[in-house]
Amino acid sequence: MLEQILANAPVFLLVAGRCFALVMTIPLFSLRNVSRLAKVAFTGYFAYLVMPHVQTAVYAPFLADGANSLLYILLLAGEVLLGIITGFYITIIFSAFSTAGQFFAFQMGFSASEVYDAVSQVENPLMGQFFNLIAMLIFLQNHWAQRLFGQALVSSFDSITALSIVSGREKIVSFLFAGLSHLFLDAFIIALPIMGTLLLINVAMGILSKAAPMMNMMSEGFPTMILVSFFIIMALMPNLCEFFSHSFEGAFRNLEQLYAVLTRGGGA
Repeated sequence: MLEQILANAPVFLLVAGRCFALVMTIPLFSLRNVSRLAKVAFTGYFAYLVMPHVQTAVYAPFLADGANSLLYILLLAGEVLLGIITGFYITIIFSAFSTAGQFFAFQMGFSASEVYDAVSQVENPLMGQFFNLIAMLIFLQNHWAQRLFGQALVSSFDSITALSIVSGREKIVSFLFAGLSHLFLDAFIIALPIMGTLLLINVAMGILSKAAPMMNMMSEGFPTMILVSFFIIMALMPNLCEFFSHSFEGAFRNLEQLYAVLTRGGGA
């Protein structure tokens, strides 16, 4: 194993650069609680497994001057950028789930209960973190993590290289912007039933407060909205889990389509 790595050290470093950038950007694997030594070891082992799928003929003209040339450094930066793009797109998917919780957390009365979310590594409302953890469980249970590293990453080495960033930069930018637009669309679809129900409750409480001013709607309204919100989440949980799974499936399908488009465009 070590002899093969040393014999193909420049190619191995390119593969490891893309793998390490992916590990450092996708949720769960990029947590600060995970040891950096474990991340480096996982990257090196997986890069060794992926290296036979790399099209070394594409890199041959840039490896003629060795690993100390400027072209090789730019090529390594391109590989790292490809890993960051893939990890950033997976992060966008998880951000849709946490954003959905942020949409109705204010109406529930949980907007002030922000805690540190270890998955997204930001301050997140409680419901956003709850949806994020549910999505992470589905991501691991349905083997999407294995598919990401065992299929998507390997197919990316089969189809695109760092040179694809130059030839397909417009496609990559439009792909990322489309992912951002789908982020808010998916978040709105998830939060719409709860937001609509809470809106009706607020309207009903406003009418009751005008009809009977002696009733303390402020003290009664928040417990009612919290109970109703949790009841709706509990009733919709099977549908939410199915929607999360379809979101991951659509995301990986979009990644495969991007790789295919870049391949047809001569990116490889």
